[in-house]
Amino acid sequence: MTAAKRATRVRHVVLWMTVAVYAITYMDRTAISSAVPSIRKEFGFSLVTMGWILSSFRWAYALFQLPGGWLGDKIGPRRALTLIVGWWSAFTALTALAWNAASMIAIRFIFGIGEAGAFPIATRSLSRWMLPGERGYAQGITHAGSRLGAALTPPLVVFLITAYGWRAPFLSLGVLGVLWAIMWFFYYRDSPEEHRGVNRAELARIHESSGGPRRGLGAAVPWRRILASGTLWSLCAMYFCYQYGLAVYLDWFPTYLKDHRGFTLKQMGFYASLPLFAGVVGDLAGGWISDILLRRSGNVTWARRVVGVAGFVIAAAGIIPATLTADPRASVAFSCLAFGGLELTVGVSWAIPLDIAGDFAGSAAALMNSIGNIGAAISPTVVAYLVTGYGWNVPFLVASALCVVAMLIYSRIDAAKHIFAPAPARVTAPGV
Repeated sequence: MTAAKRATRVRHVVLWMTVAVYAITYMDRTAISSAVPSIRKEFGFSLVTMGWILSSFRWAYALFQLPGGWLGDKIGPRRALTLIVGWWSAFTALTALAWNAASMIAIRFIFGIGEAGAFPIATRSLSRWMLPGERGYAQGITHAGSRLGAALTPPLVVFLITAYGWRAPFLSLGVLGVLWAIMWFFYYRDSPEEHRGVNRAELARIHESSGGPRRGLGAAVPWRRILASGTLWSLCAMYFCYQYGLAVYLDWFPTYLKDHRGFTLKQMGFYASLPLFAGVVGDLAGGWISDILLRRSGNVTWARRVVGVAGFVIAAAGIIPATLTADPRASVAFSCLAFGGLELTVGVSWAIPLDIAGDFAGSAAALMNSIGNIGAAISPTVVAYLVTGYGWNVPFLVASALCVVAMLIYSRIDAAKHIFAPAPARVTAPGV
């Protein structure tokens, strides 16, 4: 093939920009977890008060998923992501100006409104660009980006807190988000046909796999058909269990290491990042393995289900020794196994809305993430009360039990049961 006929790879640039914003979302939302000891020291917040502060973000995040997904489907990911990333970046920075518990709850709630649309809109942004055989890989690598951002955050936040105080990380991350929003607006387009960098060969590859050009923006979202999907509701129930367990680690693991396992602040910054790095591996592996299974078998249900079930089994089994061992470093090691297993499920979970909902993947993913994040919103306060009443072991054992429930649900999810009639598509290998 000559250079003139070789397909461009603009869709891969779009994918990597999406990976970057996923990383920023998790850096912004997890920065507060590593700052909890410093914030509690300055304001004298109790563990329960801090639990409500952490929950305020998650309740807003859960409640505004559907409006966020709708916004992406209505005005397109280019404008929608530019708007919401600018919004939440401003309130990330404003966290540094909080003066009491009420102000911090309000700021974190409004911050959560902005972040709520991130994943549904980003999923929508990829729906016209990624080939069917790239979807699991794309969702795996984007969520790996989010966990990489989360993994880098504890040592970064601890360094900035040590040097400049707990407010510095929030101000720095706010600026980073604004810079990304500007870059996205000038580079991304809502469909490949609109992008000047896409040549005919790449456009033909995308059309060949997706069944041709897709509908324009602004069409009414068919909520009745979306809400009637049993597959989507099973996906929501599974994601509720997943998000509860995820929030236990993202919101409380640094505090758990410092208060229960006896690590210093600097040690906490290092060890709290290790399970998150394991999560990066899990995210990458889950999407990659699922796409390999799909290409070899042609059975999308089996390809998604095997990975999801295996991930939750690993997570449920890993949490138990991580919780019960007396050795702090062994606890971290088993937590890496557990969190890696938990994250193995994520790429395939987010690929399924693309599999079953097509151009309305943003709205379908928003419903899944909304229900899921009710679990995440409940988690911080429940953990705070459980720790106060029963100690640190019980919250993690509850998370293990929910992983078992999620595994049972996943074993019945049918990714081939489309909400809308699919266009004829040919599965192709990613990166070709």
